[in-house]
Amino acid sequence: MKYFFLSEGWEVGRVWELGGLWNEIAWRRKPQIEQMTVCIWENNEKLWLYRVEDAVLMVEVKPTPVAVTVTPENAIGQVVLKRLISGDQAIDILCANLPK
Repeated sequence: MKYFFLSEGWEVGRVWELGGLWNEIAWRRKPQIEQMTVCIWENNEKLWLYRVEDAVLMVEVKPTPVAVTVTPENAIGQVVLKRLISGDQAIDILCANLPK
């Protein structure tokens, strides 16, 4: 499994696998992307941990329509490609954000 952190109010857009964009017809299913019940706070922003299957190489994320109306100066037209991390890297980030 691979992981990434995503700001609250953002959603997953396109997904890439080894052959390019995820093709639901070829795979006969959507990619497995699951929001976990763990989050961290970084720079006053809530970041949720997501788990994705190994076949996923990269995900595109974008603000939800609600997020755009709430914070237009920060989110209008933004799309970000998220780099995926390993389970060990996710644990390191979670541990670094534990209350002291």
